[in-house]
Amino acid sequence: MKKYIMTLVLGFYLFIGTAQEYKVQDYYTKQEIVIPMRDGVKLHTTIYSPKDTSKKYPILMSRTPYSCAPYGPDAFRASIGPNRTLMEQGYIFVYQDVRGRWNSEGVYDNMRAYIPGKKKKQIDEASDTYDTIDWLVKKVKNNNGKVGVWGISYPGFYSTYSLLDSHPALKAVSPQAPIGDFFFDDFHHNGAYMLSYWRATALFGHEKSEPTTKSWYTLPDLGTQDQYQFFLDAGPLSNLDAYYKEDNVFWQQLKNHPNYDEFWKSRGIIQHLKNIKPAVMVVGGWFDAEDLYGPLETYKNIEKNSTNYNTIVMGPWSHGDWARNKERQAIGNVYFGDNISAFYQEEIETTFFTHFLKGSADGTTNLPEAYMYDTGKNAWSTFENWPPLNAQKKTYRLHNGSLAEIATMDWRYEEFVSDPSKPVPYTEDIKTVFTPRKYMTDDQRFAARRPDVLVFETEVLENDVTLAGEIMARLKVSTTGTDADWIVKVIDVFPANTPDTPETQNHLKMSNYHMMVRSEVMRGRFRNSFSMPEPFVPNEVTGVDIKLQDVHHTFKKGHKIQVQIQSTWFPLIDRNPQTYVDNIFYANEKDFQKQTHRVYNSSSIEFTILPSH
Repeated sequence: MKKYIMTLVLGFYLFIGTAQEYKVQDYYTKQEIVIPMRDGVKLHTTIYSPKDTSKKYPILMSRTPYSCAPYGPDAFRASIGPNRTLMEQGYIFVYQDVRGRWNSEGVYDNMRAYIPGKKKKQIDEASDTYDTIDWLVKKVKNNNGKVGVWGISYPGFYSTYSLLDSHPALKAVSPQAPIGDFFFDDFHHNGAYMLSYWRATALFGHEKSEPTTKSWYTLPDLGTQDQYQFFLDAGPLSNLDAYYKEDNVFWQQLKNHPNYDEFWKSRGIIQHLKNIKPAVMVVGGWFDAEDLYGPLETYKNIEKNSTNYNTIVMGPWSHGDWARNKERQAIGNVYFGDNISAFYQEEIETTFFTHFLKGSADGTTNLPEAYMYDTGKNAWSTFENWPPLNAQKKTYRLHNGSLAEIATMDWRYEEFVSDPSKPVPYTEDIKTVFTPRKYMTDDQRFAARRPDVLVFETEVLENDVTLAGEIMARLKVSTTGTDADWIVKVIDVFPANTPDTPETQNHLKMSNYHMMVRSEVMRGRFRNSFSMPEPFVPNEVTGVDIKLQDVHHTFKKGHKIQVQIQSTWFPLIDRNPQTYVDNIFYANEKDFQKQTHRVYNSSSIEFTILPSH
């Protein structure tokens, strides 16, 4: 288990495939120091400096809760920096254990809230970043006075944080798969608890009392390779208290704050992204199951509220794939192309940091505003605005199994029985995963053939249809119960003659494959307000709007567009009792009731579509 945890810790930074003949210790020196913050707390910091001291170098830093390992002055990482090219070009690379994690002092606060207008010794992650940069530019030899910050996932959140009250030396920041808000990223999606991340609660919830270079937490042992069965047998969320006691701070926070209250609002960083000064390049993956909301909302809010250089890159990646060098890029069964991450690293990421940290820094990078991969055509697209200004909103109606722009006047509905004791799986794979990834492109035929999943589908497309931007589902629903979840999935149905690829699972065929392109859940109690939940009135027609995150995907001629609607998605999200209770974390077994749900033909889904040429 410890080996697994350390693999997770290092995985964000060790870009696989670095040539073995290049040894970091041959070209860089390493020193481990502690840097004092304004309140006296000391943070462990590792500095890799080029051995060639004949010139000055920019500083490129990553702050992490996942450890600066390996520790010790003679223990070197196999690779350093965001990519091999930057490593070989020469930078001063800095890694830091954030406050309260691993070998740093202080108390850890998960998604520590930003404090505007800090006074004296008040601290947050912005002040810790500022104090670190200030120390580095004054104390580290041969630095050129320019600093960049990057990081993936949680380090991406700290990268975004560096933009607030930024140090004058901070010139370029790349938040990559950054967490934006824990009520919409990672542990919740629109208020629904992401049960599949439950094991990760150990990672963030157990606090330590002093600096350490060894793991102080362990992941719960499920005792089975069948995650679906484990959580079904466990029953209500309250039974999971058997695994996390009061010493797991994050588990207690999750249970005690089921709504979007001030606790969660204060930890969101999106609302603070105003008047940003450093250059920014936001990076994300279209199939990132962990952090899709974060990069899209980070880019959009900076773009809306700042005048700095601000760009976005979204590729056909799962969480952090762009930092791994794989020749064939695939998510699950779906292949997207060759050497896509290498192209990003060499032509996009390296260009960004080189320009602002070593070059003229005048903004003429020759990079577009948005580098977006079309996951249907399997090709990069470039845009000067995102979403594209020429994209058009088109509304498709859900009616009697069809998905079409033509509206019907008759009042109809389709209904299904949602049984919490037999929830719809989110994948047909039988496995136990730490955090899910593959399901984002999984074949959805297994779900389409269940009676508790509604299916709406276009005719075979006569022309390509390219989506470029947000998807909005506007459902009209009713339930015999007083609460319900609503899951909407947008699916690309492949033609019957689609060939298999090396990635195709043995039990599958790509013939008529149902590729999930985008999906999202809305916990029905939050349909009107994430802060003030409310029950459904039984059998009353009610509007439920669900924002699905952006896509850039071409449904090709000969394919079909499909929408699936369901009310369980297990164990990706926890089961809704379908009986309204104030706090689902404290629901009892008797609260879980089978209910009948209806979706009316006044429901629609709004796509953002590029005009055909």
